[in-house]
Amino acid sequence: MSTTGTGITRIDREEARTLATVEFERFAALVASLSPDEWETDTDCVGWDVRKMVLHVLGSAESQASPLVFLHQLRRGLPLNKQIDSHHWVDGLNELQIRERTGLTESDVVTRVEAIGTKAVTGRFGTPPPLRRLPIPMGEPLGWKPLNYLLEVGFTRDTWAHRIDIHSAIGRPMTVDQPHDGRLVADIVDEWAQLHGEPFTLHLTGPAGGTFTNGNGGEVVEIDALDFIRTLSGRLVGEGVLRHPLPL
Repeated sequence: MSTTGTGITRIDREEARTLATVEFERFAALVASLSPDEWETDTDCVGWDVRKMVLHVLGSAESQASPLVFLHQLRRGLPLNKQIDSHHWVDGLNELQIRERTGLTESDVVTRVEAIGTKAVTGRFGTPPPLRRLPIPMGEPLGWKPLNYLLEVGFTRDTWAHRIDIHSAIGRPMTVDQPHDGRLVADIVDEWAQLHGEPFTLHLTGPAGGTFTNGNGGEVVEIDALDFIRTLSGRLVGEGVLRHPLPL
């Protein structure tokens, strides 16, 4: 593990695998607990209710578990960007993931979500090194990143951010802790700080929070740790240093 400018120790490959496994377990438990009304609740992601969000996470996980499914989603999903209000090339893949699973019952979805986590983690962390280095366009402000960025942290952050979305939508508090959620928060803080370069002192409240400093004399911000994540990902409006996004 390496320590960077904020003093945060970044997530390494071994820890990334543990975090991915735990996140799938927690997401599956949330999905299994949803009531009929909660499945139909709108989320902060425009056009997605809870059901569509879960179908996206399921479809993404199934692509992580199988190279054939991933290639299928690329081949069939990319053309969909011309049919939808697309802002990023992955939007077409997300749309395909939802469309192809729309006919599933909630019970089927729960079963498949519960079964896919271990397979997805095995698939991601079994990707051969040459493929892990394959550059992919992530869009601004990330630019080009190796595929390994998605395999180790990107996919986990996506599932985690959507778990936050669902809890926000259904009005149920999300149970968080330092070993899991706090590590994801800290890793994001450091990457975000490196991307925009502004000095800050950040007081993130709640069980997943902490105090983080980058440089000297910067803006002092206090915000709930999960609201910080929602701000960086565009769910909430950010001002000052929080205007800098980090897509999740």
